[in-house]
Amino acid sequence: MTPSSLSPTVDHAGIRSRSRRWRPLALALLLGLSGSATLLATPMAEAQAAPAAAATSVAAGLHELQSRWANISYQLPESRREDAFDQLYQRATALVAAHPQSAELHTWAGIIRASEAGAGGGLSALSQVKEARQQFEKALAIDPKVLNGSAYTSLGTLYHKVPGWPIAFGDDDKARELLQKGLAVNPDGIDSNYFWADFLHDQGDDAQARQALQKALAAAPRPGRESADAGRRQDIQKLMSQLKS
Repeated sequence: MTPSSLSPTVDHAGIRSRSRRWRPLALALLLGLSGSATLLATPMAEAQAAPAAAATSVAAGLHELQSRWANISYQLPESRREDAFDQLYQRATALVAAHPQSAELHTWAGIIRASEAGAGGGLSALSQVKEARQQFEKALAIDPKVLNGSAYTSLGTLYHKVPGWPIAFGDDDKARELLQKGLAVNPDGIDSNYFWADFLHDQGDDAQARQALQKALAAAPRPGRESADAGRRQDIQKLMSQLKS
């Protein structure tokens, strides 16, 4: 779910820093600049989307968001992903407006917004990750176990990936707590174990990360999520290759 462009890196001094995409953002904020390049739907587009969203069931809307997210994440060239995620987020918010008590739709709205932040970076990313956090928090307020703990896992990954204070709200202690809650709900899931392994690897615990990745690879296929599963397995193999033997 969470894009690699938000992944932490380690500089030559051994101090954890964040993705290069975030460095211009950090500099701009420290200089007191503000603003957002986020693309917003026009009132006419929103008015046209509302009736269609209202006529779409939660299950159908969820399947649509999941399928389109997987296509954008694993099929589109990187240069086209930011705009595609933005368009998909507008669809997600229309569905959420039509079904405000759907924890599933709130969760996927958050996933899509976080993915857009990772695809684009820059000043707009800060507001986007905050919106993603709000969507995950709304989902958890409605149903803490939504989508087998996906909201916990997604929010935990967000806390792990974004910069910390004073730039954003990143917090590895909070990330650990949330990721473990996601694992408690779905101990054998492909995503819950993959993102836990990613966190452990960044903490320097490659032995435990390897065990989590092995569990992720052994996860049962998710019906209707074949493309996402295939893409996640590629992510798992890539992370596995980065672990110390």
